[in-house]
Amino acid sequence: MITTTEALAAFCTRLASHDYVTVDTEFLRETTYWPELCLIQMAGPEDEGIVDPLAEGLDLKPFYELMADTSVIKVFHAARQDIEIVVNRGDLVPHPIFDTQVAAMVCGFGESISYDQLVSRITGAPIDKSSRFTDWSRRPLSDKQLDYALADVTHLRDVYLELVSRLEAEGRGHWVADEMAVLESRATYEMDPEDAWKRLKMRVKKPVELCVLQQVAAWREREARTRNVPRGRVIKDDAIYEIAQQQPVDAEAMSRLRTIPRGWERSAQGAKLIEIVNKAVETPKDDMPRLPRHRQAPEGAQAAIELLRVLLKLTVEKENVAAKIIATSDDLEAIAIDGEAADVPALKGWRRELFGDRALKLIRGELALRFTGKRVDAVEL
Repeated sequence: MITTTEALAAFCTRLASHDYVTVDTEFLRETTYWPELCLIQMAGPEDEGIVDPLAEGLDLKPFYELMADTSVIKVFHAARQDIEIVVNRGDLVPHPIFDTQVAAMVCGFGESISYDQLVSRITGAPIDKSSRFTDWSRRPLSDKQLDYALADVTHLRDVYLELVSRLEAEGRGHWVADEMAVLESRATYEMDPEDAWKRLKMRVKKPVELCVLQQVAAWREREARTRNVPRGRVIKDDAIYEIAQQQPVDAEAMSRLRTIPRGWERSAQGAKLIEIVNKAVETPKDDMPRLPRHRQAPEGAQAAIELLRVLLKLTVEKENVAAKIIATSDDLEAIAIDGEAADVPALKGWRRELFGDRALKLIRGELALRFTGKRVDAVEL
């Protein structure tokens, strides 16, 4: 366990002398909005260690400097939450990065494979899962817990080297690089409170309901951040839906809502929420938000989508790559409806070469699917 700034600086200096470092974090966020960082595990080709960010007086500056060092590849598995912590606490996005979960999809290990499954399939090493649900904020941690935490980065070295070798052999390194560009973008980890409503299900049918939904969701997001509590601790999703539909403009109306705790309408938060609802319902009609419209698919579009699914499955089987990384259901729907004009990843870059061009040929009638010899294949017409 590294518990001093001096020891951390020395450790990070050693790691920075290599081409890559494997990284993992342990954190808690059940009772907070921002994740509480509890452990940082890192390993280089010849070194590994655990950093205790809860140690008194420890400055994580050397760690953040390593994360910003462009000469060292930062290797994660399912990187998004780990990177989010670095963004929020260190005000930087690690670069360059390599996500072994994404690389595994490109290398034919299926969609969203777990770390222990990937380690087992590549190295044959079993992962002891008994410490998975540890309270990582408690001290001291047992040797068993520390061994479990360290294994998250020591096995990752072997996984990383094997995946890089496969990507180079198959000429697919640039496929992974495209995905890493998304993970390395700060915009991926920053959400404007005004966009918080997009996380919610669309249970509204009128512009005024959407206006209330948007403003209440933005208020909740700001409150949760300020108080550092989960969104549901401020107000539940179901309460937001009911407030949007009922639009309570005073305490009495608020008190009649089923999803609001008794007496909450008389609190300072309740008063603020009533103020927000009043402001929303008084919004001029011309300034009300427009309800998102779901396009009516033209006749035959659903059949085209099903054919595209079959073509995608054929591509996946031939190329041994996860379908999720080639095209999503939304991509297939857009291609079926808009054709060449569809602005989707499946029609760009390597995805287009692999699947997109053939998908367009299929919906233009230039490619046929046939069943022969007990299997389906695609034939150009």
